[in-house]
Amino acid sequence: MKLLRVGPVGEERPCVLAPDGRVFDLSSLTADIDGAFLSEGGVERVRSALAEGGLPEAGPYERVGAPVARPGKIICIGLNYSDHAEETGAAIPAEPVVFMKASNTMVGPDDEVLVPRRSVKTDYEVELAVILGRTARYLESPEAAAEVIAGYAIANDVSEREFQNERGGQWDKGKSCETFNPLGPWLVTADEVGDPQALGLRLWVNGELRQNGNTKNQIFGVHHVIWYLSQFMVLEAGDVVNTGTPAGVALGRGPQAYLREGDVVELEIDGLGRQRQRMGQA
Repeated sequence: MKLLRVGPVGEERPCVLAPDGRVFDLSSLTADIDGAFLSEGGVERVRSALAEGGLPEAGPYERVGAPVARPGKIICIGLNYSDHAEETGAAIPAEPVVFMKASNTMVGPDDEVLVPRRSVKTDYEVELAVILGRTARYLESPEAAAEVIAGYAIANDVSEREFQNERGGQWDKGKSCETFNPLGPWLVTADEVGDPQALGLRLWVNGELRQNGNTKNQIFGVHHVIWYLSQFMVLEAGDVVNTGTPAGVALGRGPQAYLREGDVVELEIDGLGRQRQRMGQA
């Protein structure tokens, strides 16, 4: 099942994309697609309502928002593809590299992304995002992670490499600039996605294919990542986990080709849809 939110910023309506391509409004079932909806049987209610055929069509809309309301946390895994670690000159990590993005970086899949003021190294990263459906606290094993995952989405982990790597401290200030986490278009439920370690990821800049990877090449798989994070923090329903990017980012290219105002970035992951962002200037 594919869940989405449509409408102007701050006024998104919860919806579901039916198998026949029609979009149905879920406002009669829930005020939003958020942690409470995911943890309190919301997906099952939508599934039943779709089967019964009583949901109204959403009607016209001009914008698709992020498929989950503002999360409590956006947690990210760095250097999680061996080819990406190699291209950036980093050693293969012995444990997942964890950093955070501010939750207000999240925008819709086709919203404008802003190059920060004084930025000369704004970069792109296509990533598989995991959306939590239940609390995860000290999970006993990676296998237990499957029980707490609501679904998956596309994320663009936009990064400013000078802020991240050359300005001292940790990575967060190169990751938390406004608009730096486009998400969506859909939250695709885990049962529809199937094996999260068999998904192709691709990203284009101005029509040029820059990234072309597969989640089978992750150093730490999705279930391992969720289990691992649960040993250090409590994950809650609605939280988003970005699981790393394959090779092809601007930082690792020669010559490096960072994003500028007017550039168009397009991303896709098998079964999860497609994003398109035009770069603006903060």
